[in-house]
Amino acid sequence: MIVLAARRLAAELGAWRTTGPGYIALADRIRLLSLDGRIPLGTRLPAERELAAQLAVSRTLVAAAYARLRDAGYLRSTRGSGSVVALPDRGTAPTNDDDAAVVLDFSKAALPAAPQVGEAAARASRELPAYLNGNGYDPLGLPRLRRALADRYSARGLPTVPNQIMVTLGAQHAISLLARTLLGRSDTALVEAPSYPHAYEALRAAGRRLVPVSVDADRGWDGDGLEQALQRTQPALAYVMPDFHNPTGAVMPPAQRERLTAAAARQGTVVIADETMAELRIDGATELPLAAFGPAVLIGSMGKTVWGGLRIGWIRADEELIRRLVQSRYAQDLGTPILEQLIALEMLGTYDELLRFRATQLREGRDHLETLLRELLPEWNVPHVTGGLCTWVNLGAPFSSQLALAARDRGLLLGAGPRFGMDGVFERFLRVPFSYPVEDTRRALGILSSAWQSLDTRVAVQDDFAPALV
Repeated sequence: MIVLAARRLAAELGAWRTTGPGYIALADRIRLLSLDGRIPLGTRLPAERELAAQLAVSRTLVAAAYARLRDAGYLRSTRGSGSVVALPDRGTAPTNDDDAAVVLDFSKAALPAAPQVGEAAARASRELPAYLNGNGYDPLGLPRLRRALADRYSARGLPTVPNQIMVTLGAQHAISLLARTLLGRSDTALVEAPSYPHAYEALRAAGRRLVPVSVDADRGWDGDGLEQALQRTQPALAYVMPDFHNPTGAVMPPAQRERLTAAAARQGTVVIADETMAELRIDGATELPLAAFGPAVLIGSMGKTVWGGLRIGWIRADEELIRRLVQSRYAQDLGTPILEQLIALEMLGTYDELLRFRATQLREGRDHLETLLRELLPEWNVPHVTGGLCTWVNLGAPFSSQLALAARDRGLLLGAGPRFGMDGVFERFLRVPFSYPVEDTRRALGILSSAWQSLDTRVAVQDDFAPALV
């Protein structure tokens, strides 16, 4: 059982106080952390006295908050075993319908399957018999698929050979595999803040600590901060998303790509560039991959461009690292399914056509979302992004968690700003995807507007965690 220390929970809670009763605010924030997955189900919360001391509140307040969570089914308490995070009427096992009140799930920045997927799967299944005489274990990937991926990098301006490619079970698998291979328990990893939350989890599980460097939707990356963090902490690994960054939508300019790779090379830091959003461009010119400017490992995936249900990703790296990854991979899995690789090959045959279709689809979604936000929530600051799947809205006040809870109670599931940071930061921000059908987006924005109007935002809670990012 995971035991959550009081100090750690206090950091995750962030600016949890509101203008209402303290015990309700505390219970609501713990509930959101549980629903977001930031506190895993089955985790034991700190004792009431310990948490009260850490938060500098009365034990009565914490006891009342825990009681409220127990009454709602989000906490189970047993004498001698403490209080354990749960979900209402579902024990400790998460399901796909954890909250029956949810009507629209906008917590994922994702697209429905591309129209070609069904036909591609049918063609791939007809090719599968040719591979059935083999053992089916494939830690590197089919040679044909690795060649096709290498050719695609070469066409993007980065000469690549098949031996520089490993096919993985999606981008998340690639991040975890690289983290296990490149990080030791005493190593530091540099990360962006905000960033993809599951990357934080994979890197934190493999290394000693994470060093955040800020990314802003309007100003982009803190170049000086990146260079100083590399010099000061000498991280073994740096994880960045330079193209249509998740969640801000920012794109790293060429001069900064060159500066980053040069600074990392001087410190011996391996740069990992997550390119899962890189080819979802809506407007403007395409940037060269980060590895064209200096040493960098690239991660790609079809999860965002084709479909999340097609678990195909890949790593582009030098041949020596690919060999190390193969050895590391044997300890966790024995390769990528052959049929899914054949489907990926079929999709690559018309990939440029698919990307043009996605650009049209996403342009409509982005423009519609921006129009609705201007009409319904004009006080919010909505950056204009040129690609990707989402926008990083500045609410103007630190109410993201309260807003996410209010929206969930009305049937809309969204990831609150702190989901994409560490230690409770980004309460002024909300990630809003524009990848869903227009009618769903219209319904979601109606719910979001209603939820915002229900909050008492007249007295803004001071956001002490990220003053430079608001």
